[in-house]
Amino acid sequence: MSRSPRSLPLLAGAGGSALLVLSVAVAVTIGPADISVADVWSVLLDRLGGGGAAPVSPIRDGIVWNLRLPRTLLAAVCGAGLAVCGAVMQSLLRNPLADPFVLGVSSGASTGAVAVVVLGVGGGAVSVSAGAFVGAVFSFALVLFLSQVLGGSTDRVVLAGVAAMQLFSALTSFVVMTAADAETTRGVLFWLLGSLAGAGWTDVAVCAAVLAVALVVCGGYARTLDAFAFGEDAAASLGVAVARTRVVLLCVTALLTAALVASAGAIGFVGLVLPHAVRLLAGPGHARLLPLTALAGAVFLVWADTLARTVLDPQEVPVGVVTSLVGVPAFVLVLYRARGAAR
Repeated sequence: MSRSPRSLPLLAGAGGSALLVLSVAVAVTIGPADISVADVWSVLLDRLGGGGAAPVSPIRDGIVWNLRLPRTLLAAVCGAGLAVCGAVMQSLLRNPLADPFVLGVSSGASTGAVAVVVLGVGGGAVSVSAGAFVGAVFSFALVLFLSQVLGGSTDRVVLAGVAAMQLFSALTSFVVMTAADAETTRGVLFWLLGSLAGAGWTDVAVCAAVLAVALVVCGGYARTLDAFAFGEDAAASLGVAVARTRVVLLCVTALLTAALVASAGAIGFVGLVLPHAVRLLAGPGHARLLPLTALAGAVFLVWADTLARTVLDPQEVPVGVVTSLVGVPAFVLVLYRARGAAR
């Protein structure tokens, strides 16, 4: 019996959601401490006020609730957010190489973080995450200003993003090279490559809230993003307010990226590879593409972070290194399959 085409996205969404829950449950158990899925379930029941949970030792309870679970959930939120930002920006800018960092947000966040850690901006009252968020927002504001001065078209937005990226990357390198010692440089470099080691429940709550708002906004523009596939002129002829739509979606994706980068650093290739892979399977319609891309990004980053913290145990690898090592061959494969499908 064949499935209805309309039921396939529902089945894919249900399967992706189940896979995400299973991935989080299993990933929390992986590590030096011997923890089972039953232990994770017992901790959750106990912490959430449920009854009938088997007793778990305080050490295991702390490992699950304070260390592994918030880190794994933040990985899922960051993966989903970066993937959705990539899908939106690739359609909005009509650029298959667009990703969440094309607007210079990552470079601005890096400069803000380095200013706090190395230069002591804020006098200890400003956290690294807050500094990174301010830097990211400032960088995006600069990109918007430059793109409007240059004409406001999509290619001008990309060019302004590249300029801002180079500017803030240079500032970051200059500060690190001139003002940081070896130990500080190592810590800054680890953060710049992406790390979820310091994840806490506050980070999870803030990023999840921003992601939820972004998903609602971007989902509401799903049909509009479909119209952008035919070009801005065609979208305008269909009644789309092109300039307003571009500003709204760029602001939403930039703020989401800023929140994610402030909590986890710059994690590359998630927003570049996953939208292409899901698009090959689910098609270009954004009503299906956005939620499925979010699920794929969440599952991918959960396992990438699990690999990052265990492959060289007790030493940890920056998760951005893992995503790049996996993402490059995956991206080549996606491009090869897309080339074959285009023939």
